[in-house]
Amino acid sequence: MMRWRLTGRYLFSILLIVLFVVCINGVMLIGLLVWQSHTTAPLSSQPVESFAREFKQYVQIDEGRPTISSVGKAVLQQKHAWIQVLNEQGEEQYTYRAPKTLPTSYSPVEVVQMYKYKEVDADTTVFMDSVNHNGQAYSYFIGVVDRNINRYVLSYNTAQLGKSLNNIFLLFLIIDSLIAVLIGYVFSQRLTKPVHKIIDDIKKLANKDYNVVSQSKGVYREVTHNVQDLSTQLKRAEVERKKLDRLKEEWIANISHDMKTPLASIQGFAEMMKDKDYDFSIEEMREYAEIIEKKSLYIKEVIDDLNLTTRLKNKQMSLNKKNVNLVSLVRNLVIDLLNDPKHQQRSISFDCKGEAVFLQVDELLLRRALSNLIFNAVVHNDPDTKVTVALEETSIYIEDNGKGMSREELDHIFSRYYRGTNTGESHKGSGLGMAIAKDIIEAHQGTITINSILGEGTTIRIELSTH
Repeated sequence: MMRWRLTGRYLFSILLIVLFVVCINGVMLIGLLVWQSHTTAPLSSQPVESFAREFKQYVQIDEGRPTISSVGKAVLQQKHAWIQVLNEQGEEQYTYRAPKTLPTSYSPVEVVQMYKYKEVDADTTVFMDSVNHNGQAYSYFIGVVDRNINRYVLSYNTAQLGKSLNNIFLLFLIIDSLIAVLIGYVFSQRLTKPVHKIIDDIKKLANKDYNVVSQSKGVYREVTHNVQDLSTQLKRAEVERKKLDRLKEEWIANISHDMKTPLASIQGFAEMMKDKDYDFSIEEMREYAEIIEKKSLYIKEVIDDLNLTTRLKNKQMSLNKKNVNLVSLVRNLVIDLLNDPKHQQRSISFDCKGEAVFLQVDELLLRRALSNLIFNAVVHNDPDTKVTVALEETSIYIEDNGKGMSREELDHIFSRYYRGTNTGESHKGSGLGMAIAKDIIEAHQGTITINSILGEGTTIRIELSTH
């Protein structure tokens, strides 16, 4: 859309320039004609020539002698003119108001000279025409006494005329070019000024200066709107990136601290066990070995989480789907959790109306995701918290009436490296559990949503895709 508007603006500019130049040429041509008329002919003689040609209607032939009617005499008086009528031999036959200095007969050459070149006086211009009567031709001179009337005989040199026309054409071409350049410059400024502003804004964005304020009401309105929208998105992304960097730094610090403790225990017990100065019993050796095993499993869990979240994030995890009964899968997860001595006293219930809901899923990954979610609902709440796991067709609900979460925790609950405020010393995980659960569910084309009210509890809904 913007492309057509921009093309239309350019076409309109070109059309406007052409029309303006044509108008200027017309004005210059009219001005040239007016100037020429004022410098070569103060008053056009054409109307007077028409008067001289049409005057024959007032010429009458009575018994072979020409006269003029009374109306013709009145017209001559009104025009301040006189008349001299000649026969075919150039002899005077009749005059009215003619000067007495006029010849009474003319040779053919004198007739031509009288019409074209000879002036009776400085104020008189002579015009000539003829009238026929019964095969007899009479010529007449009409002299108009008016210094504002002139008649000129045009003579010109072809080469000089061509040169003059070339000069006029060159003058028009120069003027038209200057006008076109001037108008083109003005329009180009109007069209390119917003472009320069857009380029400057893009340079700012490239230099990570996202404080761009672009407003345009012209043809570039859509572009400036998109630049402004991009600036807002980049600014928001920069804020999120800084938050993620901060969370990542905090996570690295926390996970490093958490891993130092088991490593210190492993190293300490290993050094004690190899020291010849210590004499341990079999029971003590087994106790120390059990501690080393637990600490090693914890470190392995963290490393496995790191590996899994990286593969999920980079879409490198291929799903091994098969037909799985979700009812059995979720029920077994709840039973396994209750069989753990640490959680035997917890209130965890499973609710499902049917006995079989089959779906094509990766059982190991889905078990990992649901286990993370149920385990979090248990360990991040008080011992008397009631946790309910419900299954309705392809929807899985995990509800509790525990501590709930604040808006800030909800905004970051699926962020990698984020640890909620409810995490205590009893559960120092990798901080990747919720992110891993979300990635696994989305890898199954499913969705996960969390609603929580601080102090009232949390509800997690998982909707699995049937495709």
